[in-house]
Amino acid sequence: MPTDTRHLGYHRLTVEDAPAPATPAAFAAHSTGFARTQLLGGRHGAIHTSTGLCDIEPGGRIEPHVHSYEESFYVLAGTPVLDVEGQSVELGPHRCGVLPVGTAHAWRNPGSEPVRFFEMQAPRAREDDDPAPPDTFFVPEDPGGAKLAAVDLRDPRNRSFFRLDMGQMEVDNLKLGSQVGEPQVSASMATALLAYSGIAVKMLVDGRLGAALHTMFMVHYQPGGVAHPHDHPLEESYLIIDGEVTAEAAGDRFRMGVGDFLWCGAGCVHAFYNESDTTVTWLETSSPQPPARNSYRFNRDWDYLAERDGVTAAEGSTQA
Repeated sequence: MPTDTRHLGYHRLTVEDAPAPATPAAFAAHSTGFARTQLLGGRHGAIHTSTGLCDIEPGGRIEPHVHSYEESFYVLAGTPVLDVEGQSVELGPHRCGVLPVGTAHAWRNPGSEPVRFFEMQAPRAREDDDPAPPDTFFVPEDPGGAKLAAVDLRDPRNRSFFRLDMGQMEVDNLKLGSQVGEPQVSASMATALLAYSGIAVKMLVDGRLGAALHTMFMVHYQPGGVAHPHDHPLEESYLIIDGEVTAEAAGDRFRMGVGDFLWCGAGCVHAFYNESDTTVTWLETSSPQPPARNSYRFNRDWDYLAERDGVTAAEGSTQA
């Protein structure tokens, strides 16, 4: 069983400790072949974030519904169809998107292989013991379209979906111009890659796709890549997609591999070190969306200030 670290402001879940997939009670009468693995929720201390892995068997479906929270997804396996806003969108691995608050949608798996996708909710979805009204409502209308449509990044009408090709995480590829016909041919923030200190960050879901309450992005560390101890005025979660990384949270140090999950609440000091000889990649979320300034607080920056002449770091709490 995973250790309870709520008092430290983080939650860690390994593949071995993950709960078995189960159909959520709210969906029992409104789905077939659907199960979910809870990664994070209120019981773990989260306020702004809940996450899970959703599985849909071949032929399975989830009936049309809306949420009072914002939701995003990232497909890990299979070819699901998402019915939303008059479209039936055919998805596949590395396709992702956002479902704004109150957006009617339905999931189905017409393929022959199981579907799995990661989902993120902001603020966190309400749980059975929450003293609050429901946050999910099943609706009678069919939100789908007359025919299947793929995620077309070049179509300017595409507002809510994105596709990640792993080659986009390689900094060296930025040196090459896009070829005519490639989905990223029009240079914009959709093609941008943030690169620093052996780390590459590719934004997937943010205000560009219509998200207002959270962001989702892919992070790629080169061997030797380091994010020194720091914290944020927001919650973050991390799902390892490829490779291994050494992580720290609230003074605890541990290794994370493919399928392992970590959540750090606001103010929880954490760090990452790629001590291997290969790259490591993870899917990351933040909620609320980062502020324009001071979204990071690195320990080492303030340690530097304490070393200046005439500067004295306070001892003890500043709160009465």
